[in-house]
Amino acid sequence: MKRWQNVNGIYQIYPRSFKDTNSDGVGDLAGITEKLDYINGKPDSLGINAIWLSPFYPSPMADFGYDITDYCGVNPLFGTLDDFSRLIDEAHARDIKVMIDYVPNHTSDEHAWFEESKSSRENKKRDWYVWRDPKPDGTPPNNWLSVFGGSAWEFDPASGQYYLHSFLTKQPDLNWSNPEVREAMCDVLHFWLKIGVDGIRADAVRWISKDPDLRDNPLNPNYEEGKGMDPYLSQIQTFSRYGVHLFAHLRQISDVIESYPDRIILFEDYPDASLDLKSQYSEFYAVNPHVAAPFNFEGFKVEYGAGPFRKFIDRFQADIGVESRPFYCFGNHDKPRLVSRVGKEQAKLLGLLQLTLPGTPVIYYGDEIGMKNGIISPDKVHDPFEKQTPGLGLGRDPERTPMQWSAEPFAGFSRVEPWLPIASDFTTENAVEELHDPTSFLYMYRALLSLRDMHVLRFGTYAPWDGSDEFVYGYFREDTESQILILLNMSAEPTMRDVGIDGQIMYSTHAVDNAMIGNSVALQAYHGVVIRNIR
Repeated sequence: MKRWQNVNGIYQIYPRSFKDTNSDGVGDLAGITEKLDYINGKPDSLGINAIWLSPFYPSPMADFGYDITDYCGVNPLFGTLDDFSRLIDEAHARDIKVMIDYVPNHTSDEHAWFEESKSSRENKKRDWYVWRDPKPDGTPPNNWLSVFGGSAWEFDPASGQYYLHSFLTKQPDLNWSNPEVREAMCDVLHFWLKIGVDGIRADAVRWISKDPDLRDNPLNPNYEEGKGMDPYLSQIQTFSRYGVHLFAHLRQISDVIESYPDRIILFEDYPDASLDLKSQYSEFYAVNPHVAAPFNFEGFKVEYGAGPFRKFIDRFQADIGVESRPFYCFGNHDKPRLVSRVGKEQAKLLGLLQLTLPGTPVIYYGDEIGMKNGIISPDKVHDPFEKQTPGLGLGRDPERTPMQWSAEPFAGFSRVEPWLPIASDFTTENAVEELHDPTSFLYMYRALLSLRDMHVLRFGTYAPWDGSDEFVYGYFREDTESQILILLNMSAEPTMRDVGIDGQIMYSTHAVDNAMIGNSVALQAYHGVVIRNIR
């Protein structure tokens, strides 16, 4: 992908939780605009020049904006279309590109399209959604499951048919086999691209193509009921997603993106571990190499350690080759926060890893200050995933708590109690306290994002370091003029390593004197360094 060459990273913002300017306890578009200087444009900014906004569209909020009633509007909770246009203008003035969420698989059941579709079997929009007759015994057309629990089919007594919802009952699936649906969803893209949006993040794309015969999914022989496993995993999702027309549909929407200058589209897709990973990634990268690419989410599941991460990165870099750009994500709004998954010192190392790998890093708001999962009491739960599958740890509220701006009341996020509780450590773990602390997460992220201005870190190749083992993971970034060695001691034990180069330490996670001794490096526990080879 040749577009967005000047982007050093993407910062994901969950609008509900970023900054509240009208004192209703919920973040808004004006709050994002207010905080653009934190992101880029000032000497003490984070220094990242693209943002991705989770949904802000009109919605009954059954799934917090992923159930949309109007693809071309702004929910009054977040502001107005004028507020969004101002956000675009102010972001562009600071050299910040703006990416927005696009939800192609489903609408809200309150969307006008679905209300028409549901009104009668003869309605012209009936085929815009997936309707089927019951089986002779009245049960659903097949055994497909909803990601959020239970059957993926909901019976409509008025018409005597079921409609398909791969997610919540209130999120009916659009029928992408219908060319009118595809055209309407392309029109949505045109609307936002003409306003000035620079990028599109396409949600849950694997579901927009299903088996046309609606065959039953096979059962998963490895699923153990009563063992705390997600019930969705009781089936192998062979027919309910990843259908034969998926990449043709993705090509159609990517063609819209390509018709505008310097725009890109990124696909949300979690690879199926039961299928060949290389071929899955290859198919997504092949959709339109000029403008389209998938996120890489595998880092969420990699066991912390030098060996597992080396294996993951080496394999992925070899699989995609030097022509494809990776988009590594180690945090997002659907997964527990990085610090809560692996620990504070370990999370710093993974932050260093992400910011020195090839491609474009995607950083979830708050990870740059080391935010942890919030503690959500039962009476504060909002997420439907937790409500529909309680007790399995699938709820996503903990990673969506408000941004910790300062030690002021409510962490400087709002003047009133926020929609989710503020994490208890906000008085010490916040953007103001960390700005000038050389041991902080924010200080590290700012320093490494600045280093990413170097051509070698933005565009250089990746090569494994032969000295890697179960404790230390190392790799080179190289171009025709420079060679950078990154070493991560992912263990709790100090170690000395001969690197075989005459190097200069450009960045260290630890403030230590004389870490470089000749051609050797003294690494402390959970210590990472960026070394430039002087040649």
